[in-house]
Amino acid sequence: MTVFTRSRSAKIIAGIALVSASALVVSGCSSTPSDEGSGGGDKPATDLTLKLGSLLPQTGSLAFLGPPMESGVGLAVQEINEADAGITIDLTAEDEGDTDTKAYETSITKLQGAGVSAIVGAAASGVSKLILDGNVSAGILQISASNTSPDFTAWDDDGLYFRTAPSDLLQGEVLGNLIAEDGAKTLGIIYQNDAYGTGLNDAITTTFEGTGGQVVESVSFNVGDAQFDAQVESIKAQNPDAVAIVSFDQFKTIAPLLVNAGISADKFYMVDGNLSDYGSDIPVSLEGAQGTKAGPALEDDFTDRLQTYWTGEGNPEVKDFTYAAEAYDAVVLVALASLAAGSTDGKDIAAKMQEISGGSGDGEKCTTFADCAKIINDGGTADYDGYSGEVTFDEAGDPQGATIGIYKYNAENTIERTN
Repeated sequence: MTVFTRSRSAKIIAGIALVSASALVVSGCSSTPSDEGSGGGDKPATDLTLKLGSLLPQTGSLAFLGPPMESGVGLAVQEINEADAGITIDLTAEDEGDTDTKAYETSITKLQGAGVSAIVGAAASGVSKLILDGNVSAGILQISASNTSPDFTAWDDDGLYFRTAPSDLLQGEVLGNLIAEDGAKTLGIIYQNDAYGTGLNDAITTTFEGTGGQVVESVSFNVGDAQFDAQVESIKAQNPDAVAIVSFDQFKTIAPLLVNAGISADKFYMVDGNLSDYGSDIPVSLEGAQGTKAGPALEDDFTDRLQTYWTGEGNPEVKDFTYAAEAYDAVVLVALASLAAGSTDGKDIAAKMQEISGGSGDGEKCTTFADCAKIINDGGTADYDGYSGEVTFDEAGDPQGATIGIYKYNAENTIERTN
């Protein structure tokens, strides 16, 4: 696997490959313990009810990411509430849509009207950019499991924005190096013209050209576009050794066009926004195509729990688990920060986020919400090791460490991890 870390004071991430353990850290509680909890130590004198919102893509071009992320959020809420450790989460889930459908406009109004203290989402960097200032003004903590735009590092967010996913600077570096290591000397890039696409396009270009390669064509499209013939023709005209496709579900249209133009799938390099198990959903073979997405290999127990929760809610099985762990850990971190603060106020929770993630202070390691809550309720400092990798927040709300996985498509058009 490829693991990155960053210093707490850094405002711009530079990816450096390291070997690291997956760790999140949690700490501190000043509330007075009283009633004995069920596995959660001595509960605070007053139980907290945290109104949490989720803004995730149930529709739109990122809808395939909805089930893994919503299952992660839902499972975390269920396990936190079952822990009976002094905090109960009241979840309100709304549809993000995308920047084309604009479903988020109605949804964010509903969430703010419901009085939520924190929101998990949005999934798309472009949507988060449109709602973040409003959440900051309302004193609502926002934590995304999948925002990767480098712009958030320096955002004027009053300390209310966090993310459990790494910046595009990290994923772009891994993908750019992978393309070069595979022997490509020339590269074409098709990318969507939004915060996500432009960030990754820039990061991939900088890294690949830094290895001595040349980006011979870079063409964009808008999120709502349905026709991509012009972009494919521009790439084909340059006949690059490799093609990077930075998109969401538009890939299902772009991939057949590229193959029909004579560009074989083993030249494709994909990103977290379009890396999925397509099976028969795409009418061409993707065998040999490669891609990257954040997160370590997930434990079978975790994925089993996700499936049990999600299907138990009447949903079909989750097809893949992209950002499920990041969503789960986002909820756990917010709940532990609320417990440590003894408050459900967004700003109070935000003030504890860096501390409980390990960004300051030392703690006792724990691997479940219940174990961490017991440490906090007993007056100690907890150090939570989560499922999504080393999240330890810096002053900008960015994770200091991240694991980037590399995947390859097999003959069934499904992905297999190769690192």
